[in-house]
Amino acid sequence: MTQRPWLHAYGEVPPQINPDAYSSIVALLEEAMDRYADKTAFHSFGQGLSYGDVDRLSARFASFLQRELGASKGDRIAVMMPNLAAFPVVFMGIARVGAVQVNVNPLYTPRELAHQLNDAGVKTVVVFNGSTSTLAEVIAQTAVTQVITVSPGDALAGAVPGPAADSRLTRTLALADILAEDKPTDYRAPSLTGDDLLFLQYTGGTTGVSKGACLSHRNLVANTEQYKAFMRETTRPGEEVVVTALPLYHIFALMVNLISYFSIGAENWLVANPRDMDGLIDTFKQSRPTVFTGVNTLYAGLAAHPRLKEVDFSQLRLSVGGGAAVVGATSERWKEVTGCFILEGYGLSETSPILSINPPFVAEFTGTTGLPLPSTDIKLIDDKGNEVPLGHSGEICAKGPQVMSGYWQKPDANDAAFTPDGYFRTGDVGVFDARGFLKIVDRIKDMIIVSGFNVYPNEIEAVATACPGVAECACVGVPDEKTGEALRLFVVKAPGAGPTEQAVIKHCRESLTGYKVPKAVSIVEALPKSTVGKILRRELRNIV
Repeated sequence: MTQRPWLHAYGEVPPQINPDAYSSIVALLEEAMDRYADKTAFHSFGQGLSYGDVDRLSARFASFLQRELGASKGDRIAVMMPNLAAFPVVFMGIARVGAVQVNVNPLYTPRELAHQLNDAGVKTVVVFNGSTSTLAEVIAQTAVTQVITVSPGDALAGAVPGPAADSRLTRTLALADILAEDKPTDYRAPSLTGDDLLFLQYTGGTTGVSKGACLSHRNLVANTEQYKAFMRETTRPGEEVVVTALPLYHIFALMVNLISYFSIGAENWLVANPRDMDGLIDTFKQSRPTVFTGVNTLYAGLAAHPRLKEVDFSQLRLSVGGGAAVVGATSERWKEVTGCFILEGYGLSETSPILSINPPFVAEFTGTTGLPLPSTDIKLIDDKGNEVPLGHSGEICAKGPQVMSGYWQKPDANDAAFTPDGYFRTGDVGVFDARGFLKIVDRIKDMIIVSGFNVYPNEIEAVATACPGVAECACVGVPDEKTGEALRLFVVKAPGAGPTEQAVIKHCRESLTGYKVPKAVSIVEALPKSTVGKILRRELRNIV
């Protein structure tokens, strides 16, 4: 396919953006903090934080990192917290000293956390008090020397009740003390270029452990500029109101909700616990958002909630769905209540994340992931590496300024991740229609998507096989109305052993985050295998 049909569908959208419009994400965000200094940037627990507050507090945190901890350009600093007001302050402080933020799921198990901290070479962790017990379990197995603890009210004017830090962690520093009024803000800003790393964004690995996608300042500047060029009608400077229920440690919310909308002076309502549906609906009622982002699971739960009809959605202009396929029925139910259908996009951690999205001129749910963004080239290839004709399916391979440089210290994985001519291989199979709209039709990787989170079977199998009495096992994804896909584990018992389904699930729960725990376990006599002994997961998917 030599033609790129989506360019004809762009209308007034420019086909190219300037990935160097800003020298760094710091330059982009500092411009916003200066321009909108008196405007409210974030709402959290009923309190507001202005752009000027974020500027002042993040400078204070940057100064502390540099002066007290000796943090410098390139150092990896882990951030492990939910959507609290402290998150943007800490992120901007880290970026201002040129350090690299390692985003960590605060619900990780000790095993998952230890791998990520060690793989990234982290020495400093900024962690929510509620997650400190997990860190306490493994800190002795890591190179971490400094722990900064975070409470829900940090960076806000008034205190917010929250858990205490785990007493097993000694010599911790409280973020509240670091941000105290008498602390200096005289950090020395390093020289930053687009090539400097901004995030290590960990994503599932086919070997059973996650890999860190190296995302640079240019990657994030580019994706922000691409998003704003494409979504001009819903990125109005100083006018947008965003509700952020998706976790900021996930690249989707981090790039769209935080970086993109902060850069245009939006008012952002942070939701620390999206599982509290009543609390989220109360936030909708207070904020009257213009923009909301979510995954299919979240939209489905909200659409089914009887109180959603209490919300005035007359200001809502954009509902974006990502992370996993959006179901047409969910979009219809959402539109019935809000008047706004769900506009679906597609991307990966490795692509900062957006590759394609439905343009705002689309008037209804399309069942596709939209058009490739400006400055993004996507080709579909067959199993021999040849580009397929228009209308035929093939592996989605992408090139653009938002695509990562590679995985952190994984040269072999990088060789496999890119085509010889430099396109990133997504592992997803797609097809373009005549207008250039991309539809995802299959997955080459054995990856499973649960509520928008990537799960790799190898990791689940490695944990489950360690359960006493399990000889071997295989994990597959099965359709699930609530989560899109759910994990089903097939287990072969060791001779003379008798682990129950409940025992296997309990074992998995001890080492895996909640969304990675199998929903169902089936004990079987044998697993289907190829002539060379490879487990045939596809055959297991057909077993009811």
